[in-house]
Amino acid sequence: MYSARDQVENAEWLDEVEVVAERLDLAAAARSRAADLFLSNVPETDRSKRAVLATSVYVAGLVEGDRRSQEAVAEAADVSRLTIQQRWKELLEGEGLDAPGW
Repeated sequence: MYSARDQVENAEWLDEVEVVAERLDLAAAARSRAADLFLSNVPETDRSKRAVLATSVYVAGLVEGDRRSQEAVAEAADVSRLTIQQRWKELLEGEGLDAPGW
């Protein structure tokens, strides 16, 4: 869980979550979930924050039924697809959610 302080300290990153979600035309529920996931998993370094941001957007789309490809999310968030591929299951399961069984 996160605090109001986390929201204030990461306001610029939350704005970036919204920018990425807008680029992907995500629904409101997925946008909200992406922000929650980001804040619940925010790392200490700014370099890692972009990776967590992208992964949070990808996982939010999966959970909320507004799925986008890893490639599309990576492009919108300016990270490599491999960044998302390596992190999404861990983030999903870390939140107590089950990975899809495609």
